[in-house]
Amino acid sequence: MNAGASGWVRDACAIVGIGETGYSKSSGMTTRALAGAAIRRAVADAGMRPADIDGLLSHGMNDSPVSNLVAADLGIRPNFFMDCVGGGASAEALVALAVGLIVTGQCRTVAVYRAMNGFSGTRTGGTNRNAIPVISGQDLYSRPFGWSSPAQTFAPCFMRHMHDFGTRSEQAAMVRVFQSEHAAKNPKALYRAPVTADDVLSSRMIATPLHLLDCCVETDSGTCLIITGREHAHDCRCHPVMIRSVLGRVCKPRNDLHFEWGPITESAAVYAKDRLWAQAGLGPDDVDVTAAYDAFTYTSLMLLEDYGFCAKGEGGGYVSDGRTRLGGSRPNNTSGGLLCEGYSNGMNLIIENVRQLRHDADDGCPIDSTGRRVHTHDHSAAGGCRQVQDAEVAANLAWGNPGMGSASVLVRG
Repeated sequence: MNAGASGWVRDACAIVGIGETGYSKSSGMTTRALAGAAIRRAVADAGMRPADIDGLLSHGMNDSPVSNLVAADLGIRPNFFMDCVGGGASAEALVALAVGLIVTGQCRTVAVYRAMNGFSGTRTGGTNRNAIPVISGQDLYSRPFGWSSPAQTFAPCFMRHMHDFGTRSEQAAMVRVFQSEHAAKNPKALYRAPVTADDVLSSRMIATPLHLLDCCVETDSGTCLIITGREHAHDCRCHPVMIRSVLGRVCKPRNDLHFEWGPITESAAVYAKDRLWAQAGLGPDDVDVTAAYDAFTYTSLMLLEDYGFCAKGEGGGYVSDGRTRLGGSRPNNTSGGLLCEGYSNGMNLIIENVRQLRHDADDGCPIDSTGRRVHTHDHSAAGGCRQVQDAEVAANLAWGNPGMGSASVLVRG
């Protein structure tokens, strides 16, 4: 272990297990059952038993089961459990808390999970039977002006980026195009059919300039990460993925009225990136594969700029010239991401990068007699290989809303 910036201890902990249910429009299960299924699969993936878990952390937005009930279902007696409210910036925040719990000796092994019926139950846009009609909190500053859904909140940032830097809708559309190619190689993806830029641009407008296919899918799913200390990581069943650096829930000076502080073409990443890379002892050029939060095509573009993968204003070219597709210099969202695989507030993006660093993407490549997948690294076929060759470093760049974000750097152990 090496000490990074501000006393951060690099590689003190590892992700040793991952689990997920299918991504669907109707799970037919309660969120409590989805959580239990995802945790069981992650525990089995790690080669552990539920009783080996002594910490549970979860996040949700009026839809996720509390961890003490899930623990009872699984026979887990936690030394620490916590449930927080939050969406896209929460997964990395809970990973950071898990590291703190383990390093300080409060827990040995922690499960971080998210369970949601994001289509059949509580939908993010608040348009279904579970919508809450009461306006309160920071919604008092947004809903009266027509900012009721995430698309309406994010769209002005995209519009201003187009105005300031000449970014074009055709460029953002390529985020969906490339990720649909990746999803075609992913048997778990909900939407596996490749799309073209014309398909994106001809889909109906949701909130100018965001078209329907600029927006992520809504799905039901359960997802889980198992995190333990470095000293136990190599005893687990799968190759460990070390947590080199992590920042959770960094925000602008105002998160509720983010547009009052600095350009709305900048995310909270501008306050996070220097610490992220200093903690890791690495930089963007060292990263082999990224997972940039793609609630919308534009969010990936802006995060890749703000974390230093390209200069400000150059994100349109970065995401559209082929660098981010499989076979490019730095593939992004290789599972198809939130746009095509499924929506889990970003948990599935971390799970995919863990698979990439294990060199074990579950694609269409054959499995040998030992049960290991033999990757061809031929990304040309629709149902072919999505494993990034020799992937050693991955960056997860998350986004809760235009004023809040989180990130992590993972390395192959």
